[in-house]
This record gives sequence, C-alpha cells and structure tokens, in this order.
Amino acid sequence: MSINSDIRPRVIALANQKGGVGKTTTAINLATALAAIGEEVLLIDLDPQGNASTGLGIGRDERDISAYDLMDGSATLKQAVQPTAVPQLSIVPATLDLLGVETEIAGATDRMFRLKKAVAGHLGRNPDFTYILIDCPPSLNLLTLNALAAANGVLVPLQTEFFALEGLSQLLSTVDQVRQTLNNQLSIQGIVLTMYDKRNGLAKQVMEDVRENMGDLVYDTVIPRNVRVSEAPSFGKPVLLYDMKCAGSQAYLKLASQVIQREKLHNKRRAEA
Repeated sequence: MSINSDIRPRVIALANQKGGVGKTTTAINLATALAAIGEEVLLIDLDPQGNASTGLGIGRDERDISAYDLMDGSATLKQAVQPTAVPQLSIVPATLDLLGVETEIAGATDRMFRLKKAVAGHLGRNPDFTYILIDCPPSLNLLTLNALAAANGVLVPLQTEFFALEGLSQLLSTVDQVRQTLNNQLSIQGIVLTMYDKRNGLAKQVMEDVRENMGDLVYDTVIPRNVRVSEAPSFGKPVLLYDMKCAGSQAYLKLASQVIQREKLHNKRRAEA
C-alpha cells in the first residue's frame, strides 16, 4: 500500500535532450527509491538504447513485449508491464525497434498521443500505480513528445557542467510549446543536479548559477558523482540494491522524498484552485 495514497497516479517524464547527464541513472534509481519508501511504481523505458531495462536486470531476450508495442498499438500497457527484482517496481522495457517507430507512425493523426492513450486506458480501468516514470531518449523527437503529452510533470536531470543552462533553455522552451499545443496540464516537476563533484570549482559555480536562474524549481538534493552509482548498472541493479549505504543511494532516497512532497503540494494547490 502506498504511503502516498492521497495522490492519484502521477506520470513524470525524465527528459533532457543532452546525453550523458545521468537521465537514465536517475530514472532507475528514483523509481527504486520511490518503491523503497512505499510507492507502487512503473518505469516506462522509452529510449531505444534500453539502458533503463538493462540497469534493472531485464535481458534483451526478456523483452518480447516492449514500449515499441505500445507505440504501434499492438499491445496494451498491462501486456507490456514486467516485474523487476525491486519490490513494487515494474517496467515496460525498450528495444531497438523503437528507432523505427517514428517513421512507422508518422502519418497517423494520433502519433503524438500513442503513449498517452496506452497509459490512460490502463489507469482508467485499474490505477495500480501511484507513480509512472518515463525515461525519454536524449533528443527532442517524437518519442519524447509522446512522453511529454502523456505526463503530468517533467523532471530534468542536469549535469553540473559548463553548458548545462544552454541545453536547459531549449528543453524548457519545448515544454512550454507542448503545454500550449498538446498538454495544458504539463508542468516542470523539478530540476535535479547530477554528477556533482564538490572538489570541482566549476561544478560549484554551475550549481549556483542554475539555482540563481531557476530558483525553487531546483531540488535541494544534489546527486553526487559516485563510483557505486556508476558500477551498479553493470550488475543489472539499481544502486540502492547494489550498495544501500553509499552516498548515491542516500541522495536518491532524499530526492524521492522531495518528489513526493512536491506532488502533495501540487495536489493541494490544485484542490484549492
């Protein structure tokens, strides 16, 4: 049973068109942390690389039904969901077939809403998840637009490096366009700073700049650069299963708590509106 049962299923897309920022690592470990503190979580791997699936121990030969089948309409969400080794965490895995889906559905009138229909159809019958996280590809393509159309909020992993703000402005512009044209309920759930090295003066300066420019959108929790976090995917495990006590694990648990608190605040404001 969720400790957060007052919140109906929330769909959060993890997006950043820049690769190598810790997006998939954050998707895996935030999903695990949410499950660890009592949420029922589904992670939809919408990245053709399928790294979120691999990082949760789902082998390539175990992905008979995948996110591709959701997008082409040949499977329902219920059919595509698989359990993971993490209690209360399920996944819709990804395969390389997703690379071709954009071309295959390009002429369909509902091409922007395939994922939204799949998610809504399932939750309408049986809302058995409190959080659905979507790991987007590192580009602003049709797959990412489907995720943004389906989501309530966007969580942006942002590496503490020189060009961080430049890439962020492009993503925020896309989110604004999606809000105006595809999904007027979409909001920025938050920005999480990743791969932070406190010994690096530039990283500290970037963190300060992002906080100054983005204010309360930036989570208090910062994900440190941590060797245990980097090692965990090669064992098919989230870092919380690989090393619960390391700094990375503790940071993701704190982030999960902050995500929940923001969702509670969002729902309170929505109820008062």
